[in-house]
Amino acid sequence: MVWLARYVGIASLCASVAASVLHPPVEKRATTGNTIIQLFEWTWDSIASECTNFIGPNGYGYVQVSPPAEHIQGSSWWTDYQPVSYTLTSKRGNRSQFASMVTTCHNAGVKVLVDTIMNHMAGIDSGTGVAGSSFTHYNYPGIYGTQDFHHCGLTSGDDIVDYSSRAQVQTCELVNLADLATETEYVRARLATYLNDLVSLGVDGFRLDAAKHMAASDIGNILSRVSSVSYVSQEVIYGSGEPVQPSEYVGNGAVQEFRYTSTIKDAFQSSGISSLQNLESRGWVAGSSANVFVANHDTERGGSSLSYKSSSNTYTLAMVFSLAHSYGTPSILSGYSFSDNDAGAPNSGAGTCSGSTGSNGWLCQHRWPAVAGMVGFHNVAGSAAINNWVSGTSQQIAFGRGSAGFVVINNADSSWSATFTTSLPSGTYCDVYTGPKSGSSCSGSSYTVSGGSFSATVAARTALALHTGATTSTIASTSDLPTPTTTTTTTTTTASSGSAKITFSVYATTTWGQNIYVTGSISQLGSWTPASGVALSSASYPTWVGSVTVPVGTTFSYKYTKVNGSTVTWESDPNRSYTVTSSSAVTISDTWR
Repeated sequence: MVWLARYVGIASLCASVAASVLHPPVEKRATTGNTIIQLFEWTWDSIASECTNFIGPNGYGYVQVSPPAEHIQGSSWWTDYQPVSYTLTSKRGNRSQFASMVTTCHNAGVKVLVDTIMNHMAGIDSGTGVAGSSFTHYNYPGIYGTQDFHHCGLTSGDDIVDYSSRAQVQTCELVNLADLATETEYVRARLATYLNDLVSLGVDGFRLDAAKHMAASDIGNILSRVSSVSYVSQEVIYGSGEPVQPSEYVGNGAVQEFRYTSTIKDAFQSSGISSLQNLESRGWVAGSSANVFVANHDTERGGSSLSYKSSSNTYTLAMVFSLAHSYGTPSILSGYSFSDNDAGAPNSGAGTCSGSTGSNGWLCQHRWPAVAGMVGFHNVAGSAAINNWVSGTSQQIAFGRGSAGFVVINNADSSWSATFTTSLPSGTYCDVYTGPKSGSSCSGSSYTVSGGSFSATVAARTALALHTGATTSTIASTSDLPTPTTTTTTTTTTASSGSAKITFSVYATTTWGQNIYVTGSISQLGSWTPASGVALSSASYPTWVGSVTVPVGTTFSYKYTKVNGSTVTWESDPNRSYTVTSSSAVTISDTWR
């Protein structure tokens, strides 16, 4: 939680700026299946259920959960961001429930990011935490004492009042929150111990709250002591002319790019979305290091972003844009309705969704058809470049992502009729904005691409989105897809005794509707016919597993394919090969390429 006190006011206690800093071998950005859902204020049990029922099956990569450490008592949402110990008991659940949630989400193919507070402890003078730990402002028994905190002496009450002063930003207090001396060895070691405890339970990464208020080198030192992390996103709010800049933190991992959020709001509400084509040229952090969002829990309360309260469907259309564009790793906020900015979660924190919406006060934005449909688009588009960009009016844009997808966004008050040029292969596509592919048909609208174009009328304040993972007819042109080089394949069988069980195990992320097959040069693998190949099981997703029996002495070539109905995507060349040398069972472990 980033404390946005200087923007929103102390009463709302909105959380502070985040930035992510991480050292190798941490990934800065995943290329597929990397969409993050922020399940704000959800309990661990309800997150586990949602991972199984919806998040995993619909291709989301990560779920970002609320801070799990013991915090001060109270019903307001921001109490979660005032830790008093590193005991894993909070309003969201206890340690056992947390660990079970992580395991359940992993089983559904979803990684877990934890919202983490390293900058500070609580901001009240004394009290008892939700797990029973007693504390005073600078004394947390068994954890920290007065010597472990900054006492900047630069302002009355030691609070930050001048963001043009690096010393104040990084050594004074955010609205009285006890500011940890993260440059000291003891504090660094203690925070690393907390993070490693989370990793031991399977946590995959962190969102670092209030990262701007810690030196980038302090964060880097702490994270270098963490055993294994796949992704980190740091909250660092940009301020014009301020000495602490987001660019300082990219060497450690991803940075939340708040300039993106404010730009999206301005474009969709007034200035026009036609200006959003090349976001890499704006002087922000590079897209490979940016974590972007249309809204998070702070910005929707502070008014610095679009939100579910925004008019004219701009909130939904902005999320469509965020998932369609190539800049940054997108996060989707899934929260609850509120009239009081301080209000905590409804329904005792148990997130409840049904169908494409929420209940009991929950909004379940991640289930909205347009949002869930665009997650599949984002996964299929991967790192493909933007092409075929066109604007109607300043509030009408259309663009492609290589030969993988094409989106039209009409943020104007009148319909947009046009013939659009696209690099999509010829075929019939489901419009995932209006509904997903269902079996062999579309649950929403469909469009036919022929010879590099299609015609459409897009109603006011709506969109359409097509991608190669949601088609209902055979794609006529697949020259852009890798194919098996069967002309160079050799298959030999020598005199031998017996056969061997060959188990294929491949790490491969997929989108909703895709399955993994292995096919190859021998009849047991379908003789290079994907539909006759071996269908692999996703029980251990994202690892797919399946077996065949092959005579000893056989040399064969093979490849993995992603199959969605009649649409087949081959992995890249060259062919793989294997020789069966004995009757002993063997497992071949690969990674999709």
